[in-house]
Amino acid sequence: MKQILTLIFCTISCFCFAQTYTISGKIADKNTKETIPYATVIIKSKTNNKTITGGITDDKGTFEISKIPVNDFFVEVQFIGYKTITKEVKNNKRKTNLGTLFIEESAQVLDEVSIVAERSTIEQKIDRKVINVGKDLTTAGATASDIMGNIPSVSVNQDGEIALRGNENVRVLIDGKPTNIEASQLLQQIPSASIKKIELITSPSAKYNPEGMSGIINIVLHKNAKLGFNGNINLGLTQGEKTRFNGSLGLNYRTGKFNIYGNYGNSFGKNTLKGSVVRFIENSAQHQDNVVDNTSHLYKIGVDYFINDKNTMSFYTNQNVFKSDFMSDIDVTYTNNPSNNFFQDYTFNKNNTSKTYNFDFKHDFDKDGHNIELEVDYNDYEGDNITDFTFAGNTSNTDYRDIILDNRKNTTINLDYVNPLSETSTLEIGLESRFRRTDNSYQTTSTTLNNSMFTYDRDIYSFYTTFKQNFDKWTYQIGARLEDYKVNSQFIETNQNRNVFEDKLFNIYPSAFVKYTPDEEKKNSYQLSISRRVDRPGLNQVNPIRAWNTSQIIAIGNMRLNPQFTNSIEFNYTRKLEKGSLTLGTFYRRIKDEINRIGYFDSNDPTKLVLDYDNFDDNNAYGFELAANYKPLSWWNFNTSFDIFSRKQKGDIENEQVEVTNTATNFRMNHNFKATKDLTFQLFGIYSGKQKILQYELKDNYYINAGARYNFAQGKGTLSLNFNDIFRTQRFAFESYRTVFQRGDLRRDSRTVYFGLSYRFGGGKNKALKRKKRDNNEKRGGFL
Repeated sequence: MKQILTLIFCTISCFCFAQTYTISGKIADKNTKETIPYATVIIKSKTNNKTITGGITDDKGTFEISKIPVNDFFVEVQFIGYKTITKEVKNNKRKTNLGTLFIEESAQVLDEVSIVAERSTIEQKIDRKVINVGKDLTTAGATASDIMGNIPSVSVNQDGEIALRGNENVRVLIDGKPTNIEASQLLQQIPSASIKKIELITSPSAKYNPEGMSGIINIVLHKNAKLGFNGNINLGLTQGEKTRFNGSLGLNYRTGKFNIYGNYGNSFGKNTLKGSVVRFIENSAQHQDNVVDNTSHLYKIGVDYFINDKNTMSFYTNQNVFKSDFMSDIDVTYTNNPSNNFFQDYTFNKNNTSKTYNFDFKHDFDKDGHNIELEVDYNDYEGDNITDFTFAGNTSNTDYRDIILDNRKNTTINLDYVNPLSETSTLEIGLESRFRRTDNSYQTTSTTLNNSMFTYDRDIYSFYTTFKQNFDKWTYQIGARLEDYKVNSQFIETNQNRNVFEDKLFNIYPSAFVKYTPDEEKKNSYQLSISRRVDRPGLNQVNPIRAWNTSQIIAIGNMRLNPQFTNSIEFNYTRKLEKGSLTLGTFYRRIKDEINRIGYFDSNDPTKLVLDYDNFDDNNAYGFELAANYKPLSWWNFNTSFDIFSRKQKGDIENEQVEVTNTATNFRMNHNFKATKDLTFQLFGIYSGKQKILQYELKDNYYINAGARYNFAQGKGTLSLNFNDIFRTQRFAFESYRTVFQRGDLRRDSRTVYFGLSYRFGGGKNKALKRKKRDNNEKRGGFL
């Protein structure tokens, strides 16, 4: 009997010895009640005050520390500029949530310690992939456009147009907010040093606007919210065939209940585009020599007013002024009949201003995380495009001028409500109204073209709800978005009948996400998502007023386009390694009434190719992605990614049923070599394989960049030097094999040397302002 009791006692003792505990909570400022990210949490033994383990809070100020071997211990919280607090914990629960721990400022204000990651990392969240931008990416170039092509699954073509997973039907947000400025133009105006992270939301939840077939790219900018006066300055010079400059200045003043900030950014300089397009049947060639001179000024002023612990009010305005002068010399030659050769001089002058006004009010209830928020956003865009065409040689064309006036107004009203029903579950409900008003007018001196007007009015009313719950190793989120959509448009052309188009739709967009993390260290995670999305035609796709034309090509839109709908399923796996991480992903999409480019010859002038849009048959798309970052040695780390996408396209081309399977591959690798504490070198390479579309094939493309970075002034300053497209291999090449048989090869001024300087000044402690949580928004205090 004594032996049995001894065995039972030993078994119980071993079980108790193996018992471990998990503790979680949140850290916040005692006065402002704002959460504090990156605070240090230390677990100390109650018996000898020695450190057992510890951790840091995440972006939302929360922490979770597991595998604590004892159930009686002290929790110590430390953060620069704040008093250290200690809390005794004594319980018998395996998991304990301490709630919110408040810390208060110390009497002495310490200088800010600014840490920017050396290398970029990839994180897979339940509804998005997050690329935390390190210095390796910011060294890639002056602007956001320069580094976007280095991001897994993202590509940027010669015209600066962005694509996600090989598809250009993607929405680009800045700090969770849309803009009237075209994405290609917008990316040229954001300094790379202003980017904190880039979110690839390939399967957005119900709280997001469901537009964009391939998903959403959200660029999150650094926010400035430190006590006192502080700021940053960035300067850049790019030298190739032409010279380009960019710069930005950000200022911030935080005191008491007010946070006031202002930003100014500019970019100006010339770029070139040269190449030729050869048509086989006509034995003709179109040689282009283009120069574009862009000037951009972007201003932002805003204020946050912390009324009290429960209420916050914010306002900001963006003012953007943009000017572009495009000069094109086009020679058209005919091999078999040189007497038909002619010349076209094409000058395009574009001026536009975009004004955004944003108001936000947020009320926090007593329960942590329980809040309601109202946001009103108004954007007014005004632009004018003046194009002059001059001809010489054997041609029937006569000189003429086109003038296009473009006015757009967008208003968005959004109400969000968030209620944590328990420690493990959260309910979100939202209402949104979006109003778009567009007025375009076209005037021409051409004797063969007609003046015209185009109006496009769109109203969308939305309601969404999502429910998220965590239990044990599982997290799931379900939701649905209901939208009522109405559009009215009309096209009035001189001496032609009025063309009117109206459409009204009601749709439901469900979404579901499941994430499984089997181990407590969270080294492995599996995520599955299902969603339905819509791709409503963009303004450039529906506007029948010619967007641009040359002697042989005209680009227009189709106002009768129908929306395309996409049902998608996606699976992702993330593995955290000792020296890096690995992510794998695969997806499948079913696309209904796909929108795509179509080309046909003008019935009035068979020598001109018309580029239009149309709805094609239902199509399928699927793909696989692999991305990794690894640090094999203390002085060497690298990021690499590989993706392959396949899409089956079907359509009616010139009364012929056509089916094409397009498979695209991309490979990227970015190496970083640390020579000293402050000196680092980079080597980046990319390869994009061929792509086959219904009427043409895009040729493969590749290039290599090299760079160096030097930190000075105790990390406050950075000098960057980059040599882009070393072997001048970057190009946009294609070959058409239906309707018009032609081959083209166009190249920008891509082989360049970039020199950049960035410096942060001022002091003050970091105060993590609680920003609007919708769309993971960090908009106030950023560049846009």
